[in-house]
Amino acid sequence: MIKPSLLCKHMRRPHTKAGLALATALCLSAAPVYAVPPTPPTAPHADAPKEARTEFTGTAALLPDDAITHHTDTFSGHKISYTDHAGTLVLRDDAGKPTARMFYVAYTQDGADPAKRPVSFFFNGGPGGATAYLHLGAAGPTALTFPAGNPTDGANARLALNPDSWLPDTDMVFIDAPGTGWSTPTDPKTADKTFYGVKQDARAFAKTIQLWANTNGRLTSPRYLVGESYGGIRSIEVAEALAQQQNLMVNGIVMISPALDMGLLDTSNSILASALTLPSFEAAKLALQHKLAPETAAHQLDEAYHYALGPYLSTLANTPPTGDAARDFYEEVANHTGLPQDVIAKERGQPQPMAHDVRSRDGRLYTLYDATVSIADPFPEGVDNGDSPDPTLSGFGRAYGSAFENYAAKTLNYRTDLSYELLSMKVNAAWDFRGDGEPMAHQIPILRRLLALNPTLRIFIANGYYDLACPFASARWVTEHIPVGRNRIGLHTYPGGHMLYTRPDSRAALARDVKAFLAP
Repeated sequence: MIKPSLLCKHMRRPHTKAGLALATALCLSAAPVYAVPPTPPTAPHADAPKEARTEFTGTAALLPDDAITHHTDTFSGHKISYTDHAGTLVLRDDAGKPTARMFYVAYTQDGADPAKRPVSFFFNGGPGGATAYLHLGAAGPTALTFPAGNPTDGANARLALNPDSWLPDTDMVFIDAPGTGWSTPTDPKTADKTFYGVKQDARAFAKTIQLWANTNGRLTSPRYLVGESYGGIRSIEVAEALAQQQNLMVNGIVMISPALDMGLLDTSNSILASALTLPSFEAAKLALQHKLAPETAAHQLDEAYHYALGPYLSTLANTPPTGDAARDFYEEVANHTGLPQDVIAKERGQPQPMAHDVRSRDGRLYTLYDATVSIADPFPEGVDNGDSPDPTLSGFGRAYGSAFENYAAKTLNYRTDLSYELLSMKVNAAWDFRGDGEPMAHQIPILRRLLALNPTLRIFIANGYYDLACPFASARWVTEHIPVGRNRIGLHTYPGGHMLYTRPDSRAALARDVKAFLAP
């Protein structure tokens, strides 16, 4: 999920937008930790024989052997026989010593031509989020569904066949990042340096993908990356690492509610970030007032975008208004966002999406990840942001963890006593956001190079209207400023928030659009 610096877990201290990172998926609302510059981790090497279990110690030794099961199900009228493979791939350093066991679940259609059958590699974000969200939320053959009319009731969410699975159109490999899910570094003392950073993470995923493709004879298959939230940044970095380190080019990238550059999410320090969030506030206001109709939504969101990037941003960039001019500006922003004018005035026209007084209205506490979804506010009198729980991260979103453990044991036949690490605060807190010689890695220049170097690379970006963590306007702004390959980036918006697929209609629409994207 994910989400602005997206939040992984709710932190019991004031949130800052500077540490943008998680997402269902989640971006984390904690400032990134810049550790002492790590020595460059060595690239992982080939997988070890299955029988070499004695080389693992600690938690890595507790993971079970791979499990393979076979199924036949019907999705959207298509009867498909397929194989599930749940297991691990081993990453190694230059000396051949194992550094991690990477947990994955692969779904492959039986009898398909591997040269023509696409294969998509999935990961979530955070950093620190496991891939259960996309797995059970959007694309896998089984989906977790929340009670109709009560989307925050995680206790009564249920697993069932996913009618909108992507399996009719692509084989799928869901991979958990090191330190999340059941992906386990072999040495906890060196995991931070080896895996928990922008570049280290990309190297690990690129090698894992290469290992799976090589082991399964899929090096010539059409290849796609699918990332959510921080997974947007991850997908760009992994695409480059695949090309430069593994000599594998990807055919396309699907980004769901993506963070594309952390600076574009930092509303506490960037007026552009504040402007890009405003249309999501306005979309949520219109939806709550039942004024966002399907036939007019595109026009309404376009008007909100141009107001935000026009009069609103211009006012923020100029000398702050005072007196009547300030009151008029705050009133205008309040009208666009639906937020109380006194809150807008207190925040000087830049409402902070994570602030309690922004999310709390009329006894209800709204989630950063869908500004139309709320719970009863446990602190309606006001509270420090660090004590104000997010309904998605701390509430119903947690249901994906236990649901995946149950699904793995009963359907995939993968049984372990180890808890599935849905959201790892440890990974998030340790994350190194720097690039190679940069104080902060920036992915937009990499995206520009990828589009230029690979003239057939296509990008699919999906956003929810009401997502304040990774707002849809940021994807539009980035796309509009791409000089080469802009026509190969498709923007898609849906009713919903960061985890737009929790709404059945939006999940179905997303699946239909992805089907068209994957078609030859």
